[in-house]
Amino acid sequence: MPAYVIVNADVIDEEAAWAYAPVAQRSILSHGGRYLAAGPTPAPVEGTWDSARFVAIEFPDMARVREWYDSPEYRRAREIRGDKVRVSMLFVEGAPPEGFSLPTTAPPH
Repeated sequence: MPAYVIVNADVIDEEAAWAYAPVAQRSILSHGGRYLAAGPTPAPVEGTWDSARFVAIEFPDMARVREWYDSPEYRRAREIRGDKVRVSMLFVEGAPPEGFSLPTTAPPH
């Protein structure tokens, strides 16, 4: 089942971000990832959004996500990024097309 990496980012140093981006991108693509969305964060429809940039990346499965994140290539990208790009990152399992399964029993009261 596909797995996703969701990233919120704020660029502190544009030069560092430009150095980080191609190294990170090569590492993602070499581990079977593909970008689904990337760019400035659009206006929130509900709630608040504190980051200036948003990225969603799909991998074949969670094992590939973890392999990518722990890879020497992405460790190098993280070193380049350092604290010059503030990142919040989530790993999320995919869901079947019909959505997630709801419990068959009612929750306790």
